[in-house]
Amino acid sequence: MVSNESRGQKRERIREHLLDLVETTRVGAMIPGERQLCEELAVSRPTLRSVVDDLVRDGLLVREHGRGVFVAKAKVAQHLAQTAGQALGVGGVDGDWTSRTVDFRSTTAGPRIGRRLRVSPGEPILRIIRLRSVDAVPMSVETLYVPQSLVPGLTALDLEEHSFYQLLGRRFGILLSDASQIIEPTVVDETEAEMLGVPLHAPALLFERETRDADGRVVEFTHSVYRGDRYRISTQLSLAARPDNGRVLGGSWSAATTVPGADTLVVDPYWTDKE
Repeated sequence: MVSNESRGQKRERIREHLLDLVETTRVGAMIPGERQLCEELAVSRPTLRSVVDDLVRDGLLVREHGRGVFVAKAKVAQHLAQTAGQALGVGGVDGDWTSRTVDFRSTTAGPRIGRRLRVSPGEPILRIIRLRSVDAVPMSVETLYVPQSLVPGLTALDLEEHSFYQLLGRRFGILLSDASQIIEPTVVDETEAEMLGVPLHAPALLFERETRDADGRVVEFTHSVYRGDRYRISTQLSLAARPDNGRVLGGSWSAATTVPGADTLVVDPYWTDKE
């Protein structure tokens, strides 16, 4: 049992353990029962069940009455591609974006994050939680994982005053090359709902990104949850008859001012040069 552990930290520990089970267990296999998991994690059944419920709603687990909880099938992925010879464009960001560092700690990667960062489970990393706001309105909760050896001396205040990507290049000499990112619908959990000021299980957009440098190293893994009531994704498509049958020209966050209650955003603010 972890001493002096808050409710949020306990839920996060359970979630990380279950996510590791999902990633290492074959599709359709049953995960350990409640009693075993509660004993292993030293948590109560209601707390465990609430986290399992979140993963069931996310489509990662399937609960079958009277049988147990099973690893769900992988979701169908839609791949956005660029036209040959053209790079995906990055637009500007509307509004006044600010960041508040909620948690900044050194820890070990563990099995799941270690696989994401391509490092050993015992590798020291920084785990950083930031609340991103636009025009003083909370918009996203971002959890950033980065190998500690890449950013010696990085502080929580640095991330409130500067773009993380600018810091990587200017202070640490890391030349970014490319990133893999998935976007999918989700709902906010208890902690995210409180931070964003939205109801529990409100619709949201989940971003997960792995960013690599020019040497092919993974320099960050980011898990970001954006308010679903304030954002939409716009993609420009080419439907002209061409040998490639028409492909996606570019993807970006788009102005949503015509949608009641929506704000304007044209790109993930993580990429902006704005400080």
